[in-house]
Amino acid sequence: MADFPHDLWFGAFLTPAAKDAHPLVRQAVLAEDLGLDIIGVQDHPYQPSFLDTWTLLSVLAARTQHIRFFPDVASVPLRPPAVLARAAASLDILSGGRLELGVGSGAFWDGIAAMGGERRTPGQAVAALEESIEVLRALWTPGEAVSFDGEYHRLRGALPGPFPPHPIGVWIGAYKRRMLELTGRVGDGWVPSSAYAAPSELAAMSAVVDRAAEEAGRDPGLIRRVYNVSGRFSALAGKGFLQGPPSLWVEQLTELAHAYGMSVFVMAPGEERDLKIFAEEVAPAVRQAVGRERPPAVQPAARGPLEESTRPRLPKRDLAALPAAQQERGLHLVMIHDQLRQELTQIRDAVEQVAAGRGEVAALRSMISRLTMRQNYWTLGSFCASYCRILTVHHTIEDERMFPALRSAQASLAPVVDRLQEEHEVIAELLTDLDAALVAMVEDADAIDGVRERLEVLSEALLSHLAYEEEELVEPIARLDLDI
Repeated sequence: MADFPHDLWFGAFLTPAAKDAHPLVRQAVLAEDLGLDIIGVQDHPYQPSFLDTWTLLSVLAARTQHIRFFPDVASVPLRPPAVLARAAASLDILSGGRLELGVGSGAFWDGIAAMGGERRTPGQAVAALEESIEVLRALWTPGEAVSFDGEYHRLRGALPGPFPPHPIGVWIGAYKRRMLELTGRVGDGWVPSSAYAAPSELAAMSAVVDRAAEEAGRDPGLIRRVYNVSGRFSALAGKGFLQGPPSLWVEQLTELAHAYGMSVFVMAPGEERDLKIFAEEVAPAVRQAVGRERPPAVQPAARGPLEESTRPRLPKRDLAALPAAQQERGLHLVMIHDQLRQELTQIRDAVEQVAAGRGEVAALRSMISRLTMRQNYWTLGSFCASYCRILTVHHTIEDERMFPALRSAQASLAPVVDRLQEEHEVIAELLTDLDAALVAMVEDADAIDGVRERLEVLSEALLSHLAYEEEELVEPIARLDLDI
């Protein structure tokens, strides 16, 4: 177990008591004003004294602009997954991509049964939740009508959509072994609470999540660790977890980030004063302490836009399931990229020829200027060449027509497109750096090492970028059958 390189988020855990409806809205607005990152709202539909969580989340989203939200966690036995998928996507659209989805297999079965839900054994509840997650993701993925024949949930040709503007994380509330294993296999996040999982219990639980992820071929570090915490601020340290001054909170939360990869801390505030202390004294100090001890290679502030762990990724579909003609359209992207890879190899060879005295710097600079990736990939404007059907090296790409068509066809691609635009700009700068190093080499032949160094940086970035584009876009280009 170790600190995973997720950005740290701090938030507020709200109880949706109907008698406190207006104070709840005020707390949410205050949380955003204080710079907190996220608000979690517990979901107990069978509780008559509670507001409906989804209605409350919608109101809170409308009253704020930046802070994220998640049901902490949704009672899936009373929220059919197909309807939940549309509700979550709708709120993500209306809030501008600010929703994550916490889900749970169910608790308080008497209350669930009283509301008409099916009473399930623990094993049945886990299996039903796993089916629910499959339904959610299927209906968030553009494509043809979806059929699903599970033991607990079924779809009979349901049309996917609406599509969330960012990949909604499915965060699973889990404590027991089967739920922890489910989290490792399919979850984007894990949500325990300190009231039910004390810090001393997190090591064993985390080990189950990590092992299940590895057995499923997943990187455990990609799973967000979300900890609901409660405590008391006081001048003197008391016994137990988070009982004492802000400095004690900082020490204990920092240790959880380092030891177990906890990266989201959601506090249940007793009063507004607690929220202010948490936001103004605890959160900044934990960020500073964690950042100070993280190696530079994994510090979020030190990573550039090509850092793989921060790239948006969409649910995947099998390209082979599409007709051959559509597959060919998607694979045309790979053909374009292969040309760019060939040009990179030519640049590498030319650099070595210059270093060996068999080539001229001027010829190498001319080659870089003629690169497809420079003439038709970045300098015509910020656009994503992986969506383009480049027929010749000097084919002009009309990005102003392309992007609206793509966003209209699949709104959930927007975060990937935005990220690729950022990466194009970075790689353009790397090309400029390489060119500058070649200019310097005209006056100083020993500067070849600087050229080689910049070429290595460019090569690593470009090859990673091309692979990312292909991973995310080959199948959507084929499936959507876009002629751009």
